[in-house]
Amino acid sequence: MENIEITNARQNNLRNISIQVPKYKMVVFTGVSGSGKSSLVFETIGAEAQRQINETQNSFIRNRLQHYGVPNVDKIENLNVPIIINQKRLGGNARSTVGTAADVYASLRLLFSRMGKPFVGYSNVFSFNNPQGMCPECEGLGFVQTLDINTLIDRNKSLHEGAIRFPTFQPGGWRLTRYTLSGYFDNDKKLKDFTDKEWDTLLYAEEHKPRHPHKEWGKTVKYEGIIPRIEKAFLKKDSKENITRKDALNHVVVTKTCPSCHGKRLNKKILSCKIEGKSIADCTALSIDELLEFIGSLDSGAYNVIVKELSMKLQNIVTIGLQYLTLDRSTNTLSGGESQRIKMVRSLGNSLVDLLYIFDEPSIGLHPKDLQNIITIIQQIRDKGNSVLIVEHDPDLIKTADWIIDIGPGSGKNGGKIVYEGTFENLKTSAGKTGSYFSKKPVVKQKVRSPSGYLEIKNASLYNLKDISVHIPTGIMTVVTGVAGSGKSTLINRVLPQIYPDVTVIDQSLFAASVRSNLLTYLGISDTVRRLFAQVNHVSEKLFSRNSDGACKNCKGLGVEKIDLAFMDDIEQPCEVCGGSGFDPDVLQYQYDGKTIVEVMNMTVSEAALFFKQEAILTHFDLLLQLGLDYLTLGQRLDSFSGGERQRLKMTRELKNTHQIIILDEPSTGLHPDDTRKLLSFFNRLIDQNNTLIVIEHNLDIIAQADWVIDIGPGAGKYGGKILFEGSPKELLKNKESFTAEFLRKHIQQDGKN
Repeated sequence: MENIEITNARQNNLRNISIQVPKYKMVVFTGVSGSGKSSLVFETIGAEAQRQINETQNSFIRNRLQHYGVPNVDKIENLNVPIIINQKRLGGNARSTVGTAADVYASLRLLFSRMGKPFVGYSNVFSFNNPQGMCPECEGLGFVQTLDINTLIDRNKSLHEGAIRFPTFQPGGWRLTRYTLSGYFDNDKKLKDFTDKEWDTLLYAEEHKPRHPHKEWGKTVKYEGIIPRIEKAFLKKDSKENITRKDALNHVVVTKTCPSCHGKRLNKKILSCKIEGKSIADCTALSIDELLEFIGSLDSGAYNVIVKELSMKLQNIVTIGLQYLTLDRSTNTLSGGESQRIKMVRSLGNSLVDLLYIFDEPSIGLHPKDLQNIITIIQQIRDKGNSVLIVEHDPDLIKTADWIIDIGPGSGKNGGKIVYEGTFENLKTSAGKTGSYFSKKPVVKQKVRSPSGYLEIKNASLYNLKDISVHIPTGIMTVVTGVAGSGKSTLINRVLPQIYPDVTVIDQSLFAASVRSNLLTYLGISDTVRRLFAQVNHVSEKLFSRNSDGACKNCKGLGVEKIDLAFMDDIEQPCEVCGGSGFDPDVLQYQYDGKTIVEVMNMTVSEAALFFKQEAILTHFDLLLQLGLDYLTLGQRLDSFSGGERQRLKMTRELKNTHQIIILDEPSTGLHPDDTRKLLSFFNRLIDQNNTLIVIEHNLDIIAQADWVIDIGPGAGKYGGKILFEGSPKELLKNKESFTAEFLRKHIQQDGKN
């Protein structure tokens, strides 16, 4: 039982893989993006382990758990109970904070209920979700949403002219009749000429029956002012309509800090309880390391056990490099990497053993210094008697593995095979791209470009920046480095665009696209592809669209249908009529160059680049190949792309531009070292076209190839915010105070050992 035994795994692009994965070890799965790592680790091993655990629950519980389909594999034996720590953002609603998610706030509440003066109640009353503790005005949210009357109302118009700028309150809208038929107003009078009483009645009147309404006024209908009416219909948490009017609401709703509790979420009585002059809200507003310092300074006496427990939980957060966060920060503002590390903290505190931990690129968003702490934590989890599987690209983490399984050799249909399995020592002599990377010694750029000018930032003090002034060269590639939380993003993503509004920021945020948008629609060539099919077959182009005449009538072009199993999970499965393609089967009689539209949509970018001959299409594919996105399929939905994939896709739109200042935030996210090399070539092309590149990055291979490096630090939060170094990578190697310099020196001297 020392191995997880997998027989004939065929999930996605896996080619009948049979393999033994050692247990109670730290096993790292490597390979280029799209090679099949996630298909094996998450969609085969993880999904099957989770599915079998879920099957042991009763139907009531099962109905509330995520549904996992049966993976495409003959057999998996010797599985353990899984703990899957992925990068899915913690999200959560506005009531979920770092303190609640990391299971620290409960301990802090307990401490205040025992040590706080005056005594205001037991630990539950310190919760902003408890009616006895929450601020009555914002109900424990810390903010209130109100309507911006100046945006909502055009006072230069009458009701008949459309003074109320909100759907269904405009002329012809059914909600407007509640005001025009009320008998209270002259409907042709400009709102700026309303008396105070009319204005108050229009906006704020409570629900009542009007005295002299128009004869068309319904007998049971009541009158209510616009503000309470919109708030009830759209802003209340149980309102169903707020989803349908999201865009309209965004224009008229303003969110502001609660005027009563000033964002502290709790009522005055609870906030009056203090320890050493600090309320519980004061404590949650401190950075984690400052709070740890404060808790450690307390003379706890009889409550030493609580203080010890709380200190241990806070120390775990510091250890994983999140000391710059505050406990009151909403979890929906955390990045994927931060979310993953918060999930990790929960596992550090437990005493469970013989579990199967699965991590998805835990190095993401981490400076090499912080990564060492993460490696230590993962090793602790293993040493407690657990098995650890990690999907990873980072060379430093790969080197520390007990066992490496390299999948490839390429991506998509060129991947899905085991290229290497064994220890790190022998990896560099293996045939795949991972082995090839480790067989070469990294080098630092010797001949750097000369700048064409400079962007100047003077005395920046936003957040943790310590009144810093810096010159950023133009016409070359500048890499901005420093540990997570040091102030890199504040300086480059916040301060710089305020001074130079024309900069282009390419980040990892979601596309503003519909659920039906795919790679072809994003590239703007779906019409071209449909036209090719239509011309050859002498039929309408609409037949080759899943959103038009070509849509499968059963699933309306979505490719999936939901099955309601009553007391069990809803199952989403491929539509039985179209097989998941979204196209009407009748469309498949039409071909272009021997392929149906469905076969074309299932092609990877690298396959499509060989299939099509049209220059207008090939130029788009050429860019994707350069960016290591050759494994994406043409019909892949945009909402399924990772943050790194989204950012690289956005980059394809910039290559035609010149004289741009382009900011990139960790563009190497999720990239195999082999693909990082392609990314660097792409950067060089952007600079050759007279663009300026400013790259926030932790990747040592990219730092080594910069023309100019700006290092911020030395630490995170209040310990950061200073410029430690400005100069070439070669000069950085000589610096003695920068952590980036220390790890770059180690990187270029690498011999397979740290």
